[in-house]
Amino acid sequence: MDRTEHEKSEGAPDGDALTLALADPFDPGEVKFKPAVVSGNRAMAIAYVDARVIQDRLDEVCGVAGWQDEYECLPDGNVVCRLRLHLGDQWITKMDVGGPSEQPDEGDRRKAAFSDALKRAAVKFGIGRYLYRLPSQWVDYDPQKRQFVRTPKLPPAALPRRPLPVPVEPRAAAPKPPANGAELRERLQKYEEQLVKQKQCQPGELVNFIVQAGVQAGYGAELTGWEGPAIQLAVEQTKTFKDRVRRQAGAQKGAA
Repeated sequence: MDRTEHEKSEGAPDGDALTLALADPFDPGEVKFKPAVVSGNRAMAIAYVDARVIQDRLDEVCGVAGWQDEYECLPDGNVVCRLRLHLGDQWITKMDVGGPSEQPDEGDRRKAAFSDALKRAAVKFGIGRYLYRLPSQWVDYDPQKRQFVRTPKLPPAALPRRPLPVPVEPRAAAPKPPANGAELRERLQKYEEQLVKQKQCQPGELVNFIVQAGVQAGYGAELTGWEGPAIQLAVEQTKTFKDRVRRQAGAQKGAA
């Protein structure tokens, strides 16, 4: 299930360079393994990455403003992801469907479907596609602990070829964090106003979420006094809030 959109813009970075950067193998420390088939004390290891790693790659290559994702919950529990990237001088959208996990909690099953959908859509842009082409690898496995005796090794072809990020154009770079607490509060309020207009949160909800996270981390309750690590915390918590709003919106669509 694919759909491609073309919207021309000016001053965009080279699309071929972005495509190569997206498809570059991940750092070995980000790749995990799970047993696909267990036979006695041996298991076939399958390599995979978490959805957060996919999001980091998108941020590194396209910039935070260079990609968008939308989700639709289907009646059977599956989730459709529409992943839209700004490559070169055009926006391109690809779609795929993710399935729920076998976890007992319904929320965890739905969360897994969102992550699976994102990863499947990302593969259509080349992100992590090499993981599906790795040769089968049987390794020692402890069935009692349900874990590998030793971490499986990746072949040389599955190691990063070059450092990221590749694009150096300002358009693809992530925006600079706020310079001080006053700018942080101003940017949070503007973003919150957008979410309120889109009916994705209530007035004051985002700012209160950030302030509570900061207070728990030992920072003051007044945003204008934040600096350095506190501002970085606010940036990370804003992403967390965005993820939560997106999941809530998807759950509401599924319940409608």
